[in-house]
Amino acid sequence: MDIRAEEISRIIRGQIEGFDAQVDVSEIGTIISVGDGIARAHGLEKAMAGELLELPHDVMGLAFNLEEDNVGIILLGEYTKIKEGDIVKRTGRIMSIPVGPALVGRVINPLGQPIDGKGPVQAATYNPIEKIAPPIVQRRSVHEPMQTGIKAIDALIPIGRGQRELIIGDRQTGKTAVAVDTIINQRDTGVICIYVAIGQKRSTVAQVVKTLEEYDAMKHTIVVSATASEAAPLLYLAPMAGCAMGEYFMWHGKNGQPAGKDNPGQHVLIIYDDLSKQAAAYREISLLVRRPPGREAYPGDVFYLHSRLLERASKLSADCGSGSLTALPVIETQAGDVSAYIPTNVISITDGQIFLETDLFNSGVRPALNVGISVSRVGGSAQVKAMKSIAGSLKLDLAQYRELAAFAQFGSDLDKATLAQLNRGQRLVEILKQPQYKPIPVEKQIAMIWVATNGYLDDIPVSEVRRLEAELMDYLDINAPDTLKRIKETGQFSDTTRDELKSHVLAFKETFKASLGQPATVGA
Repeated sequence: MDIRAEEISRIIRGQIEGFDAQVDVSEIGTIISVGDGIARAHGLEKAMAGELLELPHDVMGLAFNLEEDNVGIILLGEYTKIKEGDIVKRTGRIMSIPVGPALVGRVINPLGQPIDGKGPVQAATYNPIEKIAPPIVQRRSVHEPMQTGIKAIDALIPIGRGQRELIIGDRQTGKTAVAVDTIINQRDTGVICIYVAIGQKRSTVAQVVKTLEEYDAMKHTIVVSATASEAAPLLYLAPMAGCAMGEYFMWHGKNGQPAGKDNPGQHVLIIYDDLSKQAAAYREISLLVRRPPGREAYPGDVFYLHSRLLERASKLSADCGSGSLTALPVIETQAGDVSAYIPTNVISITDGQIFLETDLFNSGVRPALNVGISVSRVGGSAQVKAMKSIAGSLKLDLAQYRELAAFAQFGSDLDKATLAQLNRGQRLVEILKQPQYKPIPVEKQIAMIWVATNGYLDDIPVSEVRRLEAELMDYLDINAPDTLKRIKETGQFSDTTRDELKSHVLAFKETFKASLGQPATVGA
């Protein structure tokens, strides 16, 4: 075969012209040790704190500890597949998770991946899990009510939109029940709810989701689940992931555009159930990566962890769209000890606490609210005016009753005034009891508390108070819908409303007492 020199040179010239030099530059490091969901990598000199890192087998990592000669990495995913000598790549982006309206109604893990078997979610955008809280200039004071639908809370410890109210108590005192009732009560308010389950059993989380679906509350709720069987890093990330999802709605209008004066932001309620388990998970990670002393050292690190998280709850100013993020963190105490380290931390960070007591729970007072040490520091300014005027004396009456009840155990010779106070107190305690998953509209709460504080129940046997309440609510629905509607729309308890309510209550009492076989008497 005849090979010509010109032809060879033309082929070589063509190949040289078509050569495209592409160099793949990526900063890499090498795993030097791995175990318990934590890895250490050599190299990665320019890695950022909180940066997402890429490892083999589709495992992602989070740069947690930046040291002089290595980087401590939290492993997310199938960390058992990672071994010494594996290559770690920088991604150049801070860890973010998918956020947006598509997540509403779904159960997802702290990485934003759906775990409910309903297919993938289409993220509107990505939000960083750690974010500096809105500065004071972008906020305004809490002034709108966040109704829980629970009489004892809405009357005595009101919560406002943008507030942080701690739910604290021993295990099995109804902390999750209070949170779930509050979510159910937001059904028709347009509030987006986020329930973050940290370190709970999978069966418990499944039960909560089932309950929310049953009461038609899942359509406005996102459930973020990091169960007890999952690695500590996921338990640590779950609350921050939930918060990042909530911040999207707070800073965006319903049209998905950034919120502002002409495009109001949305309102979000987020429940962290519970932060004691997040603190334990964080502590575990810190010990494994051998965090050095400084601000990151125990015990200051756990305080800093929770304060960073809870400061992100806020009520935004009108210029920023007036959106809000209300946080209800849950803390589990040991034998009612609120003076332990983590409970006192979160009490000092939040704007009040709802303290649930084992003794009250076991004696049938549910919700088992201890009125004495439960408080809402900013909610009073957000409380419905009508409720504020009605419930003013309720807290004092209950406190006096508790004191008298303790004193009355030691002697039987009580004067008439003391007996009257004890009788009133028993009925007030009874009226504040409420079945689970049955939140009550605020106008009905106001009517019922007014009836109780004004002595209309004093001549009703304690055992019949709950029945009277249920029947009176049905009676008012049929015979006084306009009165209830006026309370709801105006938020006021005018003299006209009082007179109308009084006549309806007296008319109802006559028939109710007749059914008990008692003569009717007029209340105070």
